[in-house]
Amino acid sequence: MTRMSIDEQAALLMQGTEYGDETLRRTMEAELRERLQEGRPLRVYLGVDPRTSDLHLGHTVPLRKLRQFQDLGHETILVIGTFTALVGDPSGHLMGRALMSPEEVEANARTYAEQAFRVLDPEKTIIRYNAEWLSGLTFQDLIRLASHFTVQQFLARESFSARLDIGDPIFLHELFYPLMQGYDAAALQADVQIGGIDQLFNIVVAGRKLQDAFGQRPQVAILLPLLLGTDGVRKMSKSLGNHIPLNTTPEDMFGKIMSIPDEAMPTYFKLLTRYPPQRITAIEQGLREGTLHPRDVKMELAREIVSIFFGEEAAGGAEAHFRTVFQERAYPEEMPAFPLSRPQPLVDLLVLAGMAPSRSEARRLIRQGGVRLDGETLSEVETLIQVDRPRVLQVGRRRFMRLVPAEPE
Repeated sequence: MTRMSIDEQAALLMQGTEYGDETLRRTMEAELRERLQEGRPLRVYLGVDPRTSDLHLGHTVPLRKLRQFQDLGHETILVIGTFTALVGDPSGHLMGRALMSPEEVEANARTYAEQAFRVLDPEKTIIRYNAEWLSGLTFQDLIRLASHFTVQQFLARESFSARLDIGDPIFLHELFYPLMQGYDAAALQADVQIGGIDQLFNIVVAGRKLQDAFGQRPQVAILLPLLLGTDGVRKMSKSLGNHIPLNTTPEDMFGKIMSIPDEAMPTYFKLLTRYPPQRITAIEQGLREGTLHPRDVKMELAREIVSIFFGEEAAGGAEAHFRTVFQERAYPEEMPAFPLSRPQPLVDLLVLAGMAPSRSEARRLIRQGGVRLDGETLSEVETLIQVDRPRVLQVGRRRFMRLVPAEPE
């Protein structure tokens, strides 16, 4: 176990948490302190449903919290929801989730675990699949689990109540999900469960209640906010186009982090970096007092996050690339991005990207030397453009476009 004091451990583990209720937060912190004082490794788990194979930085927020418990010497379990993913968590969704096949879930589970180990220490991580215990439940078991809850409790949830208000259907199998996730906690006899704030009902209500029903001490809930995307407004999501994928290049990740709004930086430091609370507090104070420049702080943030996933050397190279492209050449740090999935003729690209109104105008701009790629003038109309890292396309003096590799379908 670590030599950190109970106060230091509690401060680190509660850093960045969000409960939506101060009383609940204080209760969870007090229960966490009680268990830390017992001086034994706590049994901590994070459940993930492999409904996608492409992870982004938002998915790594709870993984980072699990890694903190891991580094403090606690028993850490990553539960792959091979059974819960068949249903899909209705939390935070205003429509029913599509059912997945076991084959789809299994394929996603393999890639999910591989990407998770870019944050977690594989030698200290116990991998479990909740089909181990959920697939063996009988209908009698399901009746027993369901008897601890009322229909009103489930329908009062925001994701269900909103659908009721507008007349959208709520399918019966969706009500099984909290029972299934709650049973995970009881099956594992967990001390702590980590999850997003959207998991409050599943973890705090369902999980703790079922553990109590099985004669166990209810788990401590460590709840985290949903990471905002690069727009700084909406949660990070591939479908919204504001995400920062894990399977990308160091230069792309560095550039995308540099594009987040300044006000999002403290949250990114708390949720994505390895920094202790006191260091983050000092950064926040420096930003408030003006002793730290936001640009320099954001460079530090990008360097830290990229080094987590690609290593120090790659992070240094990504920073050098960013400085060369965006600072030494006086490019704006924020500019629209255009994904490029295959080589594209320059003339067509200028029209598709909205940087020329027509192909004839695009040719004229090229012949007059008004088109540059990473500062180099493109004078050949037949030029073919392809990107394996972020590059800057410039037309005239004021129009810029960041060309980025498109994600594979």
